Amino acid sequence: MKNKIILTQSAPAPIGPYSQAVMSGDFLFCSGQIAIDPKSGEVLKGSVSEQAELVLKNIEALLQAAHLKFSDVVKTTIFLTNMNDFAQVNEVYAKYFKANPPARSTIGVQALPKGVNVEIEVIARA
Repeated sequence: MKNKIILTQSAPAPIGPYSQAVMSGDFLFCSGQIAIDPKSGEVLKGSVSEQAELVLKNIEALLQAAHLKFSDVVKTTIFLTNMNDFAQVNEVYAKYFKANPPARSTIGVQALPKGVNVEIEVIARA
């Protein structure tokens, strides 16, 4: 079984030596997404809710590039620089995972790339 690299201009270009996402068998592994505008390449310096919204839109672009949708996601990991932001991020997250939400972990971290406040990675199954 060969891995297939998923690359789309509708999500931010990688800022290091990694792929946006990799399809391995029936599973799509998406690299952690942060609040980078895919068109400008600029980091969104807005509220944590605004950052979470852009992160999830970037994830949606990766899923679409692999012909998948949010209902195909089986696991997410959320990284927050401030656990007090959990409720705001959860409110945005709930708009994308309405029914039968995936398994999830939320981890408090000291810092994230580019100084953002939230990063989310997902695993989906075709």
